[in-house]
Amino acid sequence: MTTARHLATIDQLRSRPYPREPGETASGRSGAGYHLVELATSEDFWEDDGTRRESVEDQYEAERDALASLLTARWGAPQVFSLWSVSDRGLSGEEIPDPWDTLSRSVPDVHLWRADGHWIALGVSQWDKELPFQLVAAVTRVDPP
Repeated sequence: MTTARHLATIDQLRSRPYPREPGETASGRSGAGYHLVELATSEDFWEDDGTRRESVEDQYEAERDALASLLTARWGAPQVFSLWSVSDRGLSGEEIPDPWDTLSRSVPDVHLWRADGHWIALGVSQWDKELPFQLVAAVTRVDPP
């Protein structure tokens, strides 16, 4: 996918109504007050000796940064928001609302903007070292915890 298509997806999410109940979508998940999508997904790393994983991680971070530059031109500099404490709080039993709970399980930090009553979050996800990287975006009216 191209950066232009990623921008179009984020714009579509900003204009799409939020469902009342959580559920899967064609490219992610939506629920009361949020949309969470996978903009791009890499291959997995089951047979990798670690070298390919490192270069793919660099590539996905570069894609995130390129898209973040375009979003920065629209809405100003993002806040880089660490999700470590959110993950830790969730693991300790605190109820964390989505999309923040889902993001905190696989994304170390997000670039975060506030625009037109929505939070827009952009990050690189990886659930485990053998699993693919994902460029993910969330559009939500749920404030970060």
